[in-house]
Amino acid sequence: MLAHPNTGQLFNSPVEPGTGWPGDPATPQTAVAADAAQVSALASSATSLADLNAQVSVCRACPRLVSWREEVAKVKRRSFAEQPYWGRPVPGWGSEQPRLVIVGLAPAANGANRTGRMFTGDRSGDQLYAALYRAGLVNQPTSVDAADGLRANKIRIVAPVRCAPPGNSPTPAERITCSPWLDAEWRLVSDHVRVMVALGGFAWQIALRLPGAIGTPKPRFGHGAVAELPSGVRLLGCYHPSQQNMFTGKLTPAMLDDVFRLARKQAGIR
Repeated sequence: MLAHPNTGQLFNSPVEPGTGWPGDPATPQTAVAADAAQVSALASSATSLADLNAQVSVCRACPRLVSWREEVAKVKRRSFAEQPYWGRPVPGWGSEQPRLVIVGLAPAANGANRTGRMFTGDRSGDQLYAALYRAGLVNQPTSVDAADGLRANKIRIVAPVRCAPPGNSPTPAERITCSPWLDAEWRLVSDHVRVMVALGGFAWQIALRLPGAIGTPKPRFGHGAVAELPSGVRLLGCYHPSQQNMFTGKLTPAMLDDVFRLARKQAGIR
């Protein structure tokens, strides 16, 4: 067992449900999906974000992803060798009544797979949360672990795949198996949402297939692209804040700021 870097509490890697990890929504009694049919059944029956988050966080429906995320949690990156790793699926994070939803891709092996919170603990998250802070959408510019005091201002961050995939590339079958979790999350929050921001072309396509967007002409993704969905939600495109995009200048902090300041204004967030 190793000590959590913020709280000092000891944990195994992967973290066992209900052992006190900051923000862990699950208990030892939480229902565990073991295959795609069980994911669909549990997701469709979820009546609250609390229940959904708990079930997402213990899902074992994709054997390749389970094996990979747990192997990473046990082996660890050298720079985090003295830390416990979450090593489980990562639920959505943020407001339960968001006016703005941000769609990502999947947890990073040594980022959210380590910390247990979306976009927390890697360089993409460093860029994203700094931009959200500058736009007044979170209360602090850094996101380092699940006990660091980060709070959302009417935003929620979601992903179509909840486990860290090998090579950052889930298979088509894994994406399909995981999709009911996002559909259920959208069902539970969509009445409040005014704006979505898609981080990258894949996230853009995922956003366009959510209930309320199905059947619309498929607008092309681009940084700064805007799509008006039948549900009344406005979809904004943003390049993913990956290390490569930021290093090459394809995406700059100023470009991130433009997207999130516009998103805040159009979502009516004060």
